[in-house]
Amino acid sequence: MIASLEGKVAAVAGDHLVVVVNGIGYKVFTPRNSLSLFEGEAVYLHTEMIVREDSITLYGFATVAERDVFNKLIMVSGVGPKLALSVLSTISIDTLRTAVATGNPDLLGRIPGVGKKMGEKIVFELKDKLKGADGIIAASSAGNVDKDVMDALIGFGYSIAEAQAALQSIPPDAPKDFDERMRRALQYFI
Repeated sequence: MIASLEGKVAAVAGDHLVVVVNGIGYKVFTPRNSLSLFEGEAVYLHTEMIVREDSITLYGFATVAERDVFNKLIMVSGVGPKLALSVLSTISIDTLRTAVATGNPDLLGRIPGVGKKMGEKIVFELKDKLKGADGIIAASSAGNVDKDVMDALIGFGYSIAEAQAALQSIPPDAPKDFDERMRRALQYFI
């Protein structure tokens, strides 16, 4: 089992990195939002090796938390490694925790490959498994709420510029809870 890799990034492709370790290049699939961080850099990745009868595949993550959430996602019936990477590429771990904690599969329904039914299944199956560092399922802290709203809007298919404009349209005195800020951000598009 390969639990981690440390080496230099030799190539970045659409969904993976090639990490050279002692002259050997390892193809490591990573969340898309992590790919640009590593180009041409020395890197340390926490990895998960998945062995199937027709392939041996490495998945790499910048943090142990990302790897742990990936492992929890692939335990959900119908969620394979590619779909789990799609989830981690589209929304933050905090947004996923918020969706699960609040029972809100709509936050997941717009992730590429995740429809309404799969979003419901992920929320249902991870309800007791996806916990924060403090041991409880927690919605994001007030400081991260806007980031979570932005991640959710991007997950719904809005561009970064559109998501930022929607966030800026929220009145400064609006409540700091995720649901209310998300509702107000979505009103921007109506």
